[in-house]
Amino acid sequence: MKNLVSEKFAVNSLLLIIGLFIIFHILILIEVVPFNIVWGGRLKNQSQMISFELVSILINFIMFFVVGIQAKWLKFRIKKTILKVAFWLMFGIFALNTLGNLASENSFEKAFFTPITVLLAFFSLRLALIKN
Repeated sequence: MKNLVSEKFAVNSLLLIIGLFIIFHILILIEVVPFNIVWGGRLKNQSQMISFELVSILINFIMFFVVGIQAKWLKFRIKKTILKVAFWLMFGIFALNTLGNLASENSFEKAFFTPITVLLAFFSLRLALIKN
């Protein structure tokens, strides 16, 4: 896998895409982007949207933080094993998210976000497989 994509490329790609996702979810939260194009088109009301979007933003910030540590942007002493577990969890989240996107009732979500979450899963897997 390390011959397919470098660690640096995986890290930079994750930081870029997750950063863009944070901005995207903030735009949904402030109603610039309609919430019917996310969460499989299954959100029923604004209250539900706020709850889901706040959780999504929090999870994305945590993932951005973890990748930022791997990139050495953030100077936190965290054991490599904890980072490895975090990247495996991210891989799992993005893999499940890909399945959710494929099952979406919204064709835009299915067509646009499915390939992105596949890439995010791939980049997370690349970082999970780093040897300590």
